[in-house]
Amino acid sequence: MAVRSLGPPTTLNVCREWQSRLQEVGEPDAKLHGERQREHRPSLPCDDLEAMLIYSMGVSVDGFIADREGAFAWTDPDVEQFLFHIAQVRELGSYLCGRRLYETMLVWDTDPSLRDDELGAAFADVWCAIPKVVFSRTLDSVQGNARLAAGSVAEEAAAALDATDKDVAIGGAGVAAAAIGLGLVDEMRMFRNPVVVGGGTPFLPPVTEHVTLDLIETRTFGSRVIYERYARPR
Repeated sequence: MAVRSLGPPTTLNVCREWQSRLQEVGEPDAKLHGERQREHRPSLPCDDLEAMLIYSMGVSVDGFIADREGAFAWTDPDVEQFLFHIAQVRELGSYLCGRRLYETMLVWDTDPSLRDDELGAAFADVWCAIPKVVFSRTLDSVQGNARLAAGSVAEEAAAALDATDKDVAIGGAGVAAAAIGLGLVDEMRMFRNPVVVGGGTPFLPPVTEHVTLDLIETRTFGSRVIYERYARPR
């Protein structure tokens, strides 16, 4: 899951309780805010698992990643969720993204003020360290730790997975739709926000036949955002 342009809340105090919880991400039956969570297996990749291509975004209850005006302010994470994002992003070996997502997230490379608090600095460090491949028909160049895609989605995904022993993420509705259509995505991770937006950019593309998935993990954050993790049967 990429944390998009809104960045962290401005009045954050990352206390030891949250820092210790960051080390415990994925432990089964963890209790948060008095509620027991279903954790079917760790959120972070295990050493004995094959590297995967992951599609992860914040979505509305009705399945949109942005509303009809292109806004997504309702996906802004709280401290707990932001720490979860940092832990997940730290485990990535590469990120394939479309132009809009690249341009939205570029602020983490270019705006030093986002590092003014501890949490923002932590996310900026892990995000900027990840090699990124940008798919665009209009950009001539990209900034930061990124390059323009030279091949197809299938070719770039294969190259990214070959180049690292970590998982690779893909983001941006158009690029992800192409990967889903080709059967390349191993896991889909949704942070379902308690809002109905009624239209906009859908998380998933139309499909011509059923795609069977296994629900392997759920988690409810204190903000009432529900994390849903689905995998293709292997």
